[in-house]
Amino acid sequence: MNNQGTSNTLPQREPTLRVVAMPSDANYAGDIFGGWLMGQVDIAGSIPALHRARGRVATVAVNSFVFKQPVLVGDLVSLYTHIVKVGNTSITVEVEVYVQRDPAKPICAKVTEATLTYVAVGDDRKPRLVPPDD
Repeated sequence: MNNQGTSNTLPQREPTLRVVAMPSDANYAGDIFGGWLMGQVDIAGSIPALHRARGRVATVAVNSFVFKQPVLVGDLVSLYTHIVKVGNTSITVEVEVYVQRDPAKPICAKVTEATLTYVAVGDDRKPRLVPPDD
């Protein structure tokens, strides 16, 4: 791993989701599958969206997704989110992903940035209005 995007600190806020990358999530070379990381990003992004929507949401768009560095088996993966836009039925969320690795010589690196859009849906799975913010 190169030092681009590395530091020794995480963002100064609580992560939305934290998970350890396991061998079952990796390819034969030991790199974590991009699809696994995309799934974690979708889960993390849905959390603030469902809270803001006060109920069920569905992913309707992956607006951007940039893999900056690989995720390795054993990395502690921390996903940070924030809502960037609320529409009539949609909520757009930015997700930043960091890893921490090598406890002997700790490294922290930002590995992924993504923006996803969710739509609030009712029990009928059709779009519904996002309630006003309290």
